[in-house]
Amino acid sequence: MTSTLRKIVIALSVMVFIYVTAGYVLGRSSDDKTFRALTVYSEVLDHIQRDYVDDPNLHKVTAGALHGLLDSLDPQSGYMSPLEYADYKERSSKPGEAGAGLALTKRFGYISVITALPDSPGQKAGLELGDLIEKIADFTTGQMSVDQAQTLLSGAPGTTVKLSVIRRGKTEPQDVTITLAKMPAAKLVEDKLLGNIAYLRVSEFSTGMTDQIREKLLQFKQQGAQKLILDLRGCASGVDQEGISTAQLFLPSGTITTLKGQTVSPVVSSADPSKVVWTQPVSVLIGNETAGPAEIVAGAIADNHRGESVGDRTYGVASEQKLIQLDDGAALVLTVANYYTPKGKEIPIDGVEPTSEVQTIADDVAQLNQNVPAPSSSPEDPVVKRAIEILNGAAALPKAA
Repeated sequence: MTSTLRKIVIALSVMVFIYVTAGYVLGRSSDDKTFRALTVYSEVLDHIQRDYVDDPNLHKVTAGALHGLLDSLDPQSGYMSPLEYADYKERSSKPGEAGAGLALTKRFGYISVITALPDSPGQKAGLELGDLIEKIADFTTGQMSVDQAQTLLSGAPGTTVKLSVIRRGKTEPQDVTITLAKMPAAKLVEDKLLGNIAYLRVSEFSTGMTDQIREKLLQFKQQGAQKLILDLRGCASGVDQEGISTAQLFLPSGTITTLKGQTVSPVVSSADPSKVVWTQPVSVLIGNETAGPAEIVAGAIADNHRGESVGDRTYGVASEQKLIQLDDGAALVLTVANYYTPKGKEIPIDGVEPTSEVQTIADDVAQLNQNVPAPSSSPEDPVVKRAIEILNGAAALPKAA
């Protein structure tokens, strides 16, 4: 940076600082925390400009600061520089017919896997809960939003995408190649267990899933089923409204969920007795790979004492994001509202805890070198086994303190 440019930058920073200070002193309407944060930022920027070993690239410094600012909020929020946003818009304007079938979030600053859909390219590549994706197509994910990652993992069927993945319990990344494929429509997995117990597994709450579930429940009733196991383990993606509509199939009364945020007025979704299809006992299976709409269903059924939730704590994702374009061509992906359970638990913060806990993996899955058990309808599956016991009259085991 030239001496003249340095002086201009410092002068502008001082002007901004004076403007903010004057507004604070004269109006006293500015938020104290915001004022202090701007003061600290101005001081840090000043030291970088004056004391750093080399002339700093201020564009890079600013972009890095903004990436870090958004990453510090929550895993689903993110910042895209003007160049990144332009690339994102171009890619998303031509959505690919194929994908990887991965539900993603951010963990330890990198894109991380929550789960992979059954028979998807992601599952065939062995990706599972807790895996960190360090690079996608040679782009580091350290400053990448979840939306950006998903666009890089879509394209024409047969397209190969190279990933650099840090497996759970490992420290060194390994190369993984995924061949994108057109994902078939989500299908329910059904089974009949001991006696009159029906089993239904949902892999994702895609559009129309509620209608499919309704039809299956009616079929179960015609077949004489009197109890139900609803398996939501590994279900981490879909449309939030589908989760709300599915919960209405079971709940004759009560609150299903509340969506609210700092600038979003509370939106309460309630039960509708006219939509109830299943009035018999139900147990919902959940785990660390349960996220999004599935968390809404599990929380609604358990909190309204409509049935037990069995398994492990859900991941904690159910929220709403907004894309905000900035004047300089950059953009924010900002979480503006979170879903709450009927008892007032904030799902992205607390997850949904089971009413009867059955741990199949340790709490910090990212530190483990073990496979995540695949959902199964087998009575030998410890979570299924416990659900059967509860449906047959055993008391639910409370979550360990």
